[in-house]
Formats: sequence, structure tokens, C-alpha cells
Amino acid sequence: MNIGQAAQASGVSAKMIRYYESIGLVPPAGRRESGYRAYGPADLHRLGFIRRARDLGFSIERIRLLLELWSDQDRSNAEVKAIALTHINELEERARQLQEMADSLRTLADACEGDGRPDCPIIRSLESGGAPACHGERPAPH
Repeated sequence: MNIGQAAQASGVSAKMIRYYESIGLVPPAGRRESGYRAYGPADLHRLGFIRRARDLGFSIERIRLLLELWSDQDRSNAEVKAIALTHINELEERARQLQEMADSLRTLADACEGDGRPDCPIIRSLESGGAPACHGERPAPH
């Protein structure tokens, strides 16, 4: 199949397939006499593996490691598990940081009266980098 068909079948865009080929994550596709790329079932299987790994947030370098382990029939599942557990810890830390950002922004939004006046604790906090003002607290005009 051509790259468009491979993209549709694998769920990986043609642009990303070309990128994955350029960085060696996917071997270069065979070429037809016309010069167009030709993809087979093994290529689609590999692209599907990559897509699912990307959906789980794995980095390109971790996907490269997972692909190496996938193709190594003598692999240790302990290596695969270690990669997954490291990734889980990173995802949980990122989730914690995102929750802190949401909490901070919620505090700022709660401090904003939203009454059409120009005074805005959200803008003030972004401008100064300081802590949000408490409800009812009004800064001195500039």
C-alpha cells in the first residue's frame, strides 16, 4: 500500500511516517517502480506499535528502546517493566504539576470579580509573578 493508505490503516499521519523513517524509528519503505513508498503488513504492525506507544505518552527514545525489546525474542520482560514504571512515575509527576497549575489558576479565577472593570488579579499575577490576591482585596490603582 502507499503512504496514504498506510497512514489511514495505522492511524499515523503520512507526515509522521516520513519523520519516523527520517529518524530511523521505522525502516525506509520499499519503493515501487514509480518511486512511491510501498508498505506491507510488517510496516503497519510496527506503525501501530509506535502509535499506541505515543498514545501512552512514551518519548521517541523510549519507543526506540521498546521497539528494540519487541524485536528481541530473548528480551527480559523486567526491562520492559522498568521502562513502563519509569514512565508511570514521570506521568504521575506531570499530573501533579498540572493539578498544581490548575489549582493556582482556579485561585486566580476565583479572585477575579469578572465584573467588567479593568482590575484583574489574573493579569496582575501574570504581570508580577506574585501570589494571587485574596477575595475582596483591591490593589492600589497604577
